[in-house]
Amino acid sequence: MEDELEKKAMFINLSQERIILPEVEIADTFLRRLQGLWGRKSLPPGQGLVIKPCRAVHTVGLYFPIDIAFVNRENRICCLKDVFPPWKVSPVIRPARYVVEAPAGTFKQTQTKEGDLVKLKTIRKPVRHCHCLKSV
Repeated sequence: MEDELEKKAMFINLSQERIILPEVEIADTFLRRLQGLWGRKSLPPGQGLVIKPCRAVHTVGLYFPIDIAFVNRENRICCLKDVFPPWKVSPVIRPARYVVEAPAGTFKQTQTKEGDLVKLKTIRKPVRHCHCLKSV
């Protein structure tokens, strides 16, 4: 049986010619979008979450701030929310097609700004399965 593959990508700033996030999870199904970052204690440096399609997010249930990039159909960042606090709701950003959630401070550290051209480059990672139960 083939390993299942998690949907992962790198979030790259083509305008700045740098990798913003080496590993982002892709939430492109109803259940994955519904789960989002809920239940996590933190978002490790270099990791993030892409929610697509998406034009607004909330941080209800989170206990840590995040950076949020709203990306339009031309793959340009049309709105940035730096250090967005927990328990808030973002405005609806109509031109956005997807959102990237990153650890707080990521966009300032990487000099990412509105208008930057960005890209998601797919990476493939096998899902690890626990084989804890052995046949008797």
